[in-house]
Amino acid sequence: MRTWMTPLALAAGLALTAPAVVPTAVWAAPKPAAAFASEPDAALTARIDGVLDRAIAQQRLVGAVVLVARDGKLIYHRAAGFADREAGRPMTEDAVFRFSSVTKPFVSAALMRLVEQGKIKLDDPVTSYLPDFKPKLADGTTPAITIRQLLTHTAGLTYGLAEGPSHPYHTLGVSDGIDLSGISLDENVRRIGQAPLAFTPGSRWRYSVALDVLGAVIEKAAGKPLPDVVAATVALPLGLKDTGFVAKAPARLATPYANAQPAPTRITDNQDVPIGPTAVRFAPSRALHPEEFPSGGAGMVGSAGDVLTFLEAIRKGGAPILKASSVAEMVKDQVGQQAATQGPGWGFGYGWAVLDDPAIAKTPQGAGTLAWGGVYGHNWFVDKQNGLTVVLMSNTAFEGMNGQVTRELRDAVYAK
Repeated sequence: MRTWMTPLALAAGLALTAPAVVPTAVWAAPKPAAAFASEPDAALTARIDGVLDRAIAQQRLVGAVVLVARDGKLIYHRAAGFADREAGRPMTEDAVFRFSSVTKPFVSAALMRLVEQGKIKLDDPVTSYLPDFKPKLADGTTPAITIRQLLTHTAGLTYGLAEGPSHPYHTLGVSDGIDLSGISLDENVRRIGQAPLAFTPGSRWRYSVALDVLGAVIEKAAGKPLPDVVAATVALPLGLKDTGFVAKAPARLATPYANAQPAPTRITDNQDVPIGPTAVRFAPSRALHPEEFPSGGAGMVGSAGDVLTFLEAIRKGGAPILKASSVAEMVKDQVGQQAATQGPGWGFGYGWAVLDDPAIAKTPQGAGTLAWGGVYGHNWFVDKQNGLTVVLMSNTAFEGMNGQVTRELRDAVYAK
C-alpha cells in the first residue's frame, strides 16, 4: 500500500530525517524464520544493517523486522529497535504485528480457493451473494458490480481514510476496518452500500473497502465466519501459527507508533493520524477484541515469518493453498498501468500491485514484481524474476509503509 493514492504519497513527508540519540540495547538477538534454511549473504547484511541502523538512529522507525529470501533461502533476517519503546522491550523476529492492508493478499487467496472449489464465480454479480448490496451512482442508477471488480478495486468504492470529513463514508459511519467500530460485518457492508459510488464499476481503479465487502461474500459463499475460512484455506495449510484476526499471543504484539517530531509517538485507540490532507483512524486494541468485525481489508495480525511463508508460497506457484493456474491470474495486471496503484509503471492484480514497466517505475525490481504493504508500517515485495521475497514489518506509521526506509531497503537488496 506504499503509494496507492496522493495522500499516501504525501505521507512519506511525515518521516523524520534529523539524527537523534539511540537508546542503548535496542537490538534483539536475531532468530531466523523457522521454515527457511538460512544462507546469510555478508555483503547484503552489511547494506541492510546500515539502512536499519540509520532509520532507528534518525528516529524514523521505532522497531522493525526485515526478512529477505532468495530462491527460498533466508539470506537476511533481523529484528531491530523496540517492540515497545516505553517498556524497553526489544523487537524480536517472532513479534506479532497488526497487518492492516497486509491482510488483503491473505483474504484474496482465501477467496480464490473458494473460486477453485466452485463456491464463488469471479464474474458473478455481488448481489448473487449479498442481495441487498446495491450502491448507486450519483445519478441514482444502480449498476451491476462483480466479484472481480471488488477483487481489483474497480467497483467504484473508496476508503474513508482517503476522504474528507464530509464524505458519506464518514457521515454513514463506515469503518475502514482498523478502528473500534462496535458494528458487525453485515452492518458495515450495509453502510458501504448506502454511500454513492465514486465512479461506474469497471471504469477505473481506486483503493477501497472492497475487500471488506468480499469478506461478507466469502462468509455467505462458505457458510462460515471469515476467520474460519482464512484459517482453513490459508493459515492452517501453510502452518502459520500467529496469523488470524485476533492476536493469539498478546505479549508479542508490537506497540504501534506514528512519525512525529522529535520522535515517533505511541498510537492510542481511535486516534486520527494525519496522512496528507486526510487521516487514518487507528485502534491498536482492535487486535485483542474478537467482537470486532473481521475486516477482510485490514483486520488481521501475524508475524513477519508468517508473511514470508505466505508470499513464498505465491512466488513458487501457490501450493499447498492454490493451484498454479489461480496464482497465474492473481499475479497478472488486471487493470492496466495506473499510477494510483503504486506509482507510474505499476498495475494491479488480485491482492497486490503488479510491476509492468521497471523503467517507467524507476526501480531495480524485475517486471512482474508484486508489492503492497499496510498503514501500520509494513512493506513487502516478491520479485519472481530474481527469486526474491522481501518483507519489512515495522511498528511505525507511515515510515515503514512508504517512507525513505522502504526505498533504501529495496536499493540495498539489489545493490552489487
